[in-house]
Amino acid sequence: MTQLATAPPSGGRHTKRTKPHRRFDPLPFLLLLPTILVLLAIQVYPMFYTLVLSVQEREPSGWQFVGLKNFEILLDSRQLGESAGHTLIFLIGYATLTLTLGFIIALLLNRKSSLSGVYITLLFIPWILADIIAGVVFRLLVLPDYGLFSGVLQNPALFPPRGLSILTADAPRPWIGEFPFPPSPAMVYLILAATWRALPFITLLLLAALQTISNELIESSRIDGANRWQIARHIIIPLILPTMVVALFSLTLGGINGVGMVFSLTGGGPGTSTHVLSYLLYSIGWVSLDFGRAAALALILAAINLTLIAGTLRITRVQQRSI
Repeated sequence: MTQLATAPPSGGRHTKRTKPHRRFDPLPFLLLLPTILVLLAIQVYPMFYTLVLSVQEREPSGWQFVGLKNFEILLDSRQLGESAGHTLIFLIGYATLTLTLGFIIALLLNRKSSLSGVYITLLFIPWILADIIAGVVFRLLVLPDYGLFSGVLQNPALFPPRGLSILTADAPRPWIGEFPFPPSPAMVYLILAATWRALPFITLLLLAALQTISNELIESSRIDGANRWQIARHIIIPLILPTMVVALFSLTLGGINGVGMVFSLTGGGPGTSTHVLSYLLYSIGWVSLDFGRAAALALILAAINLTLIAGTLRITRVQQRSI
C-alpha cells in the first residue's frame, strides 16, 4: 500500500517563501530621460558652471583661480550697497502698491456683475505683455517733446521751476546717510510701471481666494453689526492670508530677479538711481564683461532667493498649523 503523505502539524516549521525577482524595466527611465537631460542642461550645468566662474578671473593668458576675491571685491564695492538700497526701495513700493491695488480690485470684481468677465479680460491684458515691451511703452509716454504726458510733466506751473523730466531728473538728497530715500522720479515711475505689469496676476490670485469665502459668513457678520472695514480686517484678510503670502513671495522674487523693465524703461538711470541688483548683474556681466564677478553676484542673489523661499515656506507652515 502506498503511504499517504500527511500535512505537517499547524505548529510545525513552515517553508520560507522566496520573493519573486523583479525585473528592471527601463521604460519609465527612458520616458523621463528627455526631461532629465533638459533639466541638466538648463539648471544643473549652469549652476555648477557659475560656481566655477565665481572663483576665477579672466586674464590674457586664460582663466586664473582667485578664490574668494570676486566676492571680496563685490562686498567692498559701493555699487553693491547702493544697488541693494535701490532694490529694497523698489521692492517695498512695488509689493505694497501691487498687493493693495490687487486686493481692492479683487473685492470689486468679487461682486456679482454681468460685466465681471469683461472686466477680468481687460484686466489681464498687461500680463500678456513682455517686460521689455511694457517698459518701452511706459518710456514713450514720458519722453520729452512728444511723449503723451510730456505736456503735463514739462509744465512749469505744475512742476516748478522748469517742469519735470522723469527719465533725466536727479534723485533728491538722501534723508538718512547714503540710503537712497526718497527715491528719484525715475524709480517712482519704474515702480508704477512694474505694478501695472504685475497687477493682473495678483488680482486674479486674490480673486480666486475671495471666491472660496462663504457668503453666509459675510452675511452673518453684517447681521451682527460689523461694517465693511471690520469684515475685511477680521474675516476676509485672515482667510486669504496664505494666498497673500504666496502673492508677496511671487512679487518679491520677480522684483529681485526681473531686469527687463529696468533695461527698457530707465536703463539704470538717470545716473545710478534705478540701478537695482538685477541690473547691476547685467552691467557687470554683459557691459564690463567681468564674468567672474558677475557669477559671484549671481550666487549672492541665489542665496537671497533661497532665504526668501525658506522664510515663505516657514510662514506658510505656521499658518497652516494655526488654521
